[in-house]
Amino acid sequence: MSSPHDFAFFHGEWEVLDRRRTDFLDPGSGWEEFPATSRCQPLFDGAANLDEIDMPHLSAKGATLRLFAPETGRWSLNWASSVSGTLFPPVFGRFEGGRGEFYGDDTFPHSRLRSSGGTPIGKDVRVRFVWSGISATSARWEQAFSLDDGRTWLTNWTMEFTRASETPAG
Repeated sequence: MSSPHDFAFFHGEWEVLDRRRTDFLDPGSGWEEFPATSRCQPLFDGAANLDEIDMPHLSAKGATLRLFAPETGRWSLNWASSVSGTLFPPVFGRFEGGRGEFYGDDTFPHSRLRSSGGTPIGKDVRVRFVWSGISATSARWEQAFSLDDGRTWLTNWTMEFTRASETPAG
């Protein structure tokens, strides 16, 4: 059952090992790995949080605002990139049994790219974020895209989080 404190495990500082496909839609594409750092702070007494991840390898930073909606018991995860300076469409979901699954819709390569006629450039994708392997010192996040409305998924990015040694859990 989801609660406003589902992401309490994530508050604090983390070291991150990123692994992502070189082409998010090609199951045969290679993978690249790189380190990152992340810091998350609680808001609204834990019913929201904000994290920033620094990925020097990509010359980019990202931020996620997570909000818990008490009326639905669901979270919205709202990602922004320093590269585009915009918010991506949110994903929505909840935790059950120590695993969080969150779903949304987007256009890849990015919904903010437009043709001269104003239509999105790219392919419509169903997006899935999964949080798993959660402990006081580690967690795992993965992103997958589906081109067939969720019948099949292609994982294209994973992050292995390890608690930074100087940061207490929770």
